[in-house]
Amino acid sequence: MPSVGLGLWKLDQSETADTIVNALKSGYRHLDSAADYGNEIQTGEGIKQAVNQGICSREDLWITSKLWNTFHRPEHVLPACEKSLQDLATDYLDLYLIHFPISLKYVDFDTRYPPEWFFDPSAKNPKMHVDPVPLSDTWRAMEELVERGLVKEIGVCNYNVGLLHDLIAYSSIKPAMLQIESHPFLTQEKLIKAAKNYGMAVTCFSPLGALSYLELDMANKNESVLNSDTVTVAAERLNKSPAQVVLRWALQRGTAIIPKTSQKDRLIENRSLFDFELSDQEMSDISNLNLNRRFNDPGVFCETAFNSFFPIYD
Repeated sequence: MPSVGLGLWKLDQSETADTIVNALKSGYRHLDSAADYGNEIQTGEGIKQAVNQGICSREDLWITSKLWNTFHRPEHVLPACEKSLQDLATDYLDLYLIHFPISLKYVDFDTRYPPEWFFDPSAKNPKMHVDPVPLSDTWRAMEELVERGLVKEIGVCNYNVGLLHDLIAYSSIKPAMLQIESHPFLTQEKLIKAAKNYGMAVTCFSPLGALSYLELDMANKNESVLNSDTVTVAAERLNKSPAQVVLRWALQRGTAIIPKTSQKDRLIENRSLFDFELSDQEMSDISNLNLNRRFNDPGVFCETAFNSFFPIYD
């Protein structure tokens, strides 16, 4: 899997196809999608345009998608995967992930797609409706996708160390990937080490931290790691942008990254990470910025946005 991918979360439908084409023109070959992002049809259109223009072939690409929370019951896993395949206009996924260790009551495709978090948004007091499903049951249905040839690799998102230990104990097909929030303010070193000890690769979403959450009012401007003296001094030494320094730090840690942007210049900048290297001291200093600041925390946003308290981290 290419270590730098394009994250598609919060990418508006109206600009998704063009962004995909521009990204593939500029060298991206790794696309990180999900049913919940609501833009898989447009992603598929962009991929089709790029293939038709001779920019790349489907075989050149690494396409990731994710199983949403409402589809955790085993009988819903295959239809959910097939829906993503249909929307992305591809016969297979390179990687399919359980999006959250959160199982919600099933919502039919014809009722609402993507289902999002509320069971019934039109209810007087809409809430999440939890539907307890053992994660082991969901995982076995994920394994069947591999056996059917619909998915090459399977993995998980937003798992903690305890859930990883449990997953390894019951899995027949071992998870290939752990995708987590990680950036200099949330280094997650023990979790990353545990995943690697189990032979799992690690992808970091929101690798630039607060920038992904400002528009959602889940972060403040003063929480941007890009303004840290440690980062700006390294950027000045290397003649690179602060964002490039932070992304390079993630790569040198041995993790993949999926920054999101629709701007052509940023698409190029976010991939231009392989002609410089941070020193050991710079790596250590950036890691020491850790504040254990989690921006994407269901224990916070589920209660504030969806009227339901549902923590998954201590």
